Amino acid sequence: MAKSKVAYFCQSCGFESPKWLGKCPSCQQWNTFVEEIIEKVNVAVPTWKSNSTSTQRSNKPVQVSEITFDEEQRTLTPDKEFNRVLGGGIVAGSLVLIGGEPGIGKSTLMLQLALNMPQMKVLYVSGEESERQIKMRAERLSEIGGQKSEVGSGCFILTETSTQNIFKQIEQLEPNLVVIDSIQTLYSSHIESTPGSVSQVRECTAELLRFAKESSTPVFLIGHITKDGMIAGPKILEHMVDTVLQFEGDRHHVYRILRAVKNRFGSASELGIYEMMGEGLREVSNPSEILLSQRDEPLSGVTISATLEGLRPMLIETQALVSTSAYGTPQRTATGFDTRRMNMLLAVLEKRCGFRLGAKDVFLNITGGIRVEDPAIDLGLAAAIISSHEDIPIPFKTCFAGELGLSGEVRAVNRIEQRIAEAQKLGFEQIFISKYNLASGGKDKKRIDLSRYKIEIKTVGSIEEVFSMLFG
Repeated sequence: MAKSKVAYFCQSCGFESPKWLGKCPSCQQWNTFVEEIIEKVNVAVPTWKSNSTSTQRSNKPVQVSEITFDEEQRTLTPDKEFNRVLGGGIVAGSLVLIGGEPGIGKSTLMLQLALNMPQMKVLYVSGEESERQIKMRAERLSEIGGQKSEVGSGCFILTETSTQNIFKQIEQLEPNLVVIDSIQTLYSSHIESTPGSVSQVRECTAELLRFAKESSTPVFLIGHITKDGMIAGPKILEHMVDTVLQFEGDRHHVYRILRAVKNRFGSASELGIYEMMGEGLREVSNPSEILLSQRDEPLSGVTISATLEGLRPMLIETQALVSTSAYGTPQRTATGFDTRRMNMLLAVLEKRCGFRLGAKDVFLNITGGIRVEDPAIDLGLAAAIISSHEDIPIPFKTCFAGELGLSGEVRAVNRIEQRIAEAQKLGFEQIFISKYNLASGGKDKKRIDLSRYKIEIKTVGSIEEVFSMLFG
């Protein structure tokens, strides 16, 4: 009997070592090596692989000017939010990885996509649920308005975890789209280790990658995440795929966010918003309306900021609470915003404007459960902090779009016209922007025509001007 080969793999980056190491020499992480048994097995080569001519030809260097290409053919799905995040639709032969917390709705999203594409033959491979469980979920997703609709005519369900058996069924069915739920449950007979291990995840992904590229069939992989919020498995998994999508949200709220972390075929800053309902995920075409709360009376510490996620302008509600610290050390907490940038804003307000915030507890919150990294909300957050500190409400129908510098100046932000148009569409009466956005040769490289906007545009150059206009 042949002796089994043992190797050690780093769970963080996938580095292989013949012996156990305390510190990974590749990613410099400690205590990440796990022992795995590796034994190569001679298996039959799938027909899709043997018939491929890509392994028989010998590539030669070609000048860039001599390379000809056709624009990639994209397949549009009925889900407009999904199309936006992917960059305009599904690219043939692409490998897409979707990660998210347990119970957030990854399987629901992909099953809903598979059921609503009758023009394509979709194979949904599940290694976590039985056929009956998937059928129950499909029946629930097909109930629209209390009535069942005929969907799923082109969707085929396969409950299998062996990649060799999956490829046999793919040869017979010849689907136009493959969904794997999830990549951590698959195993390949090429590797003698348990499903979900580093080597198994890497090998199964490599086999699916070869299949997708050689057959031009798009493949969607559902992946688990770790307690740190990262996709489980080696980091090389995210480098192998073409697109990485993150499905985020709070299970106690109804809204979900689909965010592109990596995208080789489009922008990596797009955002899709869904509402989790009893009959599935509903697209939210106008996220500004759900991110703004309906208030009957003005409240201090609440402002509206104009932000951008990819090419989509959104108005979000930013809340601040400033109170006297009950303990010796003041608390600084931010939800949906970078805490270090919040500390910078507090330092600017204290140094440049004279507000004594060193002994105050400051809490910031971005409503809707989303996380914003756009620096254009600095002005709105600063106004919310001073509004709460002075207990003076910000006037209704007022929004902000400006970046705050360390010297207290209000810096220009990109695509200001889209932000102004979104604020005007939602009925706001005035918006504060940087005066440097109006200068020729600035970030927008052209002068903004203010006459075509009905909303009152107030241009400011420093944070002191904003406070004098708001609070006198």
